[in-house]
Amino acid sequence: MDEIFKQQVYEITRLIPKGRVSSYGAIAKAVGYPNHSRHVGKAMGGCPEDVPAHRVISSSGTLSVKEFLPKLEAEGIVIENFRIKNIKKLFWDPLQEL
Repeated sequence: MDEIFKQQVYEITRLIPKGRVSSYGAIAKAVGYPNHSRHVGKAMGGCPEDVPAHRVISSSGTLSVKEFLPKLEAEGIVIENFRIKNIKKLFWDPLQEL
C-alpha cells in the first residue's frame, strides 16, 4: 500500500470530530480513491496512536473492532448490538464538511 495514501487517510481521520463517525468508503472518496475502502481499513490497522481509528466504521454503521466500543461510548455515541444508533445524525462526511 502506498505510503502517501496512508498518510492522507490518517490526515482525514484526525479531522473527524469527537462524538462523530465516518466510514471507510467516505474516507476513501475524500482522498481520491472511491473504490478503495478496504485499503482504508488496512491502513487503519497499523495507524499511529494519534489517529482516532475508532471513529471509522463500516457504511452500515457496524463496528468492525470490538475494542473500539468503549472509546466510542466515552465520546457519547450510543451503540446497540455493535451498531451505531443515529448513524445519519452522527455521520461525518469529509467531502461535505471540509
